[in-house]
Amino acid sequence: MLDKADGQIFTGNVRLVHAVGMHARPAVKLTKLAKKFQAQISVRVADAPEWINAKSVAKIMAMRAAHGSTIEIKASGSDAEAAVAALVDLIASDFPDGAP
Repeated sequence: MLDKADGQIFTGNVRLVHAVGMHARPAVKLTKLAKKFQAQISVRVADAPEWINAKSVAKIMAMRAAHGSTIEIKASGSDAEAAVAALVDLIASDFPDGAP
């Protein structure tokens, strides 16, 4: 699900379907994909108080997102909409092999 907020901020929500949650392999894939975009991208587990830089593997792993949790994504910048769409797709498709 993508929503356009004020200005150039795009947001998305996606359920984490990976069986063991956000561990090393999916965290690396998420950050590699995020780094392909110029946009500032942040993620968090739904309703967590702090947003996390989507381009930091250590921070993504530290958020300890569990299987079934909802991941919120927000991005701003020239390619923000594409970044949110790509990250939502990556997470929704369970970080397939061949993905970044």
